[in-house]
Amino acid sequence: MKPTPIDNENARQVPHVDYHYKSATLTGSSCCCVKRSNSLRDISRDYFDGEANRDFVGDTALFVTLLLSVVVPIVSGASAVLDLCRALPLF
Repeated sequence: MKPTPIDNENARQVPHVDYHYKSATLTGSSCCCVKRSNSLRDISRDYFDGEANRDFVGDTALFVTLLLSVVVPIVSGASAVLDLCRALPLF
């Protein structure tokens, strides 16, 4: 089926789209705070080299504390279920 042209003069026109648009780049910046990185891998490597090593011990201690605080109620609940099973009459 062929498209039919719009004959109505009051109809809205489709805006012209520039398909050859190119965004501006930051090459040749004179600002001293602009640091060029080649990839996301370089950015993450810089972060993990400087920041992650210092926080690792604190994060590990916090993780172990949270893990222990979760294990205690689970063991207590399992013990209560075993006591309940012992108290119920056998069929």
